[in-house]
Amino acid sequence: MQCVRHFLLALQYFTRIPLPTSVARWVGFNATMQRASLAHFPGVGCLVGALTGTAFYLFATRLPVVSTAPWLAACLSTVLSVMLTGAFHEDGLADTSDGLGGMVTRERALEIMKDSRIGSYGATALILALSTKLALLTMLGQINLALAAWSLFAAHVCSRVMPLLIAALLPNVGDDVTTKTKPLANKISLYTLLVALVWLALADLAFASQHSSILLLWATGCSLVAFALMLRLFARRLNGFTGDALGATQQVCELAFYLGVLLGLAQ
Repeated sequence: MQCVRHFLLALQYFTRIPLPTSVARWVGFNATMQRASLAHFPGVGCLVGALTGTAFYLFATRLPVVSTAPWLAACLSTVLSVMLTGAFHEDGLADTSDGLGGMVTRERALEIMKDSRIGSYGATALILALSTKLALLTMLGQINLALAAWSLFAAHVCSRVMPLLIAALLPNVGDDVTTKTKPLANKISLYTLLVALVWLALADLAFASQHSSILLLWATGCSLVAFALMLRLFARRLNGFTGDALGATQQVCELAFYLGVLLGLAQ
């Protein structure tokens, strides 16, 4: 039951999905529970990915014009994912791009990332990320609608493991008052990583039961490459991570997963 509480707490923190007041009271809240809930961040991805993947498939199979159905399904499923998460990770991508887009000092970059206003680097990053996501999902849908839906599901899980790895390897340099990473200690526990990997393994098994495991290897490999590049960037420019950096990592690794599936299909 404690694991259920931690999962529901993660759901409250990382999504806009409402819980009944009685359930929220039963879950409870304290700093220890909030740190423990991080282990279920990929579990939140399971739910968000399942909902958006199902929505993609239903939109694509129910829309009348077959030639444009995957494109519109990609748009509508993306709208749904943003509504479910409150654009939490997209906001992190924009702030991180604003902070690290220019050649500024570490202190100035951290200051820019705390600013809620969006700049030219952030706007450019959001436009490119969303348009790339739509293009990748549309291409996947044109090849195989079921594969696109399952890729959405698995990508949301895999991409939420990568920020936890960033947090395990780098110190938290965010402001204790304003940071989005309040539940994070400087180093997350091994138990947290193990639970997150269990969620990932379950999602991978589900994907592999429907599609080739070779595609999964390509997708996971591309996500790991994206993770390594983000890790190097944050270590070099920030000497650590912030909440915005973790959101940016999730977005980049999600795109890399879709790209990996397509690269696997091309082999």
